[in-house]
Amino acid sequence: MLQLDKEQEAQFGLELATKRQEHADLDAAIHTLTQSQFADRMLVQRLKKRKLALKDRIVQLESFLLPDIIA
Repeated sequence: MLQLDKEQEAQFGLELATKRQEHADLDAAIHTLTQSQFADRMLVQRLKKRKLALKDRIVQLESFLLPDIIA
């Protein structure tokens, strides 16, 4: 298990919050674009790909900050 000092933990926590906000923003943008009759399908696909990459990073950061506890 990776041991984090307080500074690393704070940096990961800040990055996690930023990535979660960016993920939510992309979700809203994708929703708005798909509701529009002028939606660019390629743009929507790129946004969805970026959103998926953000989700992967969020899961990775959460695993660093909230390690599994084996009982």
